[in-house]
Amino acid sequence: MTACTRRFPFLPACLAIVMALLPPMAQAARIVDLRGRVVEVPEHIDSISIDDSRDLIALSLITPNPVSLLAAWPRDIHRLGPYTYKRYLQRFPALETLPQVASSAENFDMESILAAAPDVAVLSLGSSPGEARLAQLQAAGIPVVFIDFFNDPFAHQARSLRILGQLTGHEQQAEAFLDFRQQHLDRIRRKVSQRSSSDRPQVFLEAHAGITRDCCYSPGKGSVGSYIEFVGGHNIGADVLNSTTGKLNLEYIITRDPGIYIATGGPDMQKTGGMVLGGGIDADTARASLQAMTQRRGIAQLSAVRTGNVHGLAHQLLNSPLDLVAIEALAGWIHPTLFAETDPGQTLEEINRRFLAVPYRGTGWVSLTPLQPEGVR
Repeated sequence: MTACTRRFPFLPACLAIVMALLPPMAQAARIVDLRGRVVEVPEHIDSISIDDSRDLIALSLITPNPVSLLAAWPRDIHRLGPYTYKRYLQRFPALETLPQVASSAENFDMESILAAAPDVAVLSLGSSPGEARLAQLQAAGIPVVFIDFFNDPFAHQARSLRILGQLTGHEQQAEAFLDFRQQHLDRIRRKVSQRSSSDRPQVFLEAHAGITRDCCYSPGKGSVGSYIEFVGGHNIGADVLNSTTGKLNLEYIITRDPGIYIATGGPDMQKTGGMVLGGGIDADTARASLQAMTQRRGIAQLSAVRTGNVHGLAHQLLNSPLDLVAIEALAGWIHPTLFAETDPGQTLEEINRRFLAVPYRGTGWVSLTPLQPEGVR
């Protein structure tokens, strides 16, 4: 018997009673993030920060009020598009006053995350903080979790959405959307498997078409390029680019002479005279913009342009779980007969109805010679 218990013989029993009456201590949960790190996060999380506004779209798929989950966001409105941002703002006015952290496209800013004080900081896989800075945030009580909707969407998207579901307590909603996505992807995979492996039309996808006078940005290995390969096309950028994106020489594109040309863009491209489509853009404006893209030197000579196999795709449908709609549009352009019954517009309407807190509206995709219903919603 210790001196303490000799002096206070009832202390052990009292302590046991007090401990029994206390609420259970918050337990940490473990998450394996997209860097392969094992991260301990609080069992109960009130708020997170994000470094890509498109993560807001992912959150809006699994919760009716995604803004209420945020301690901070990057305010990179161009990634959402101004029209879509206004629609979110109308629905969730608190978005206007949310603290701001650095975008994944900018230099990492630890101070802004410390100031926002989220329970967990969610960063894109492409963000640059080293382990020392991550340890500093952890020491300040802010664990960091990496997700990815850009580099490898087929391998990473489901894991990323599940992480967001776990962090926000919306695991079931995340699983419901992932089931929906997987069913659609499985249908595409089965159809593509019916084709000969040699039947892969050559595709040139010009990313951010017209953003500069010189040509041409393209996906390489992974990212948007993996969508093209998945639906049975051949991305000519992947033959010479080892990174996810890069720049192709115009002479190379002319030499390859792809049979399908796809220009991506968004509402923000109006200021550069580039490919304009997406939220708040009507179909006629989008088609006129696409027509202008095909009149440029070198692009105008491609077989794809001469035969009218020319299409436009909104960047806002990429690098987020909404990419399912873009994948179905690509499938119809690359193998129009095989995917004659695939309707990305119908898929988008179902996503709007069943999942999105703020439904997608705008011209998401367009063709000079429509092979399928265009993406005006």
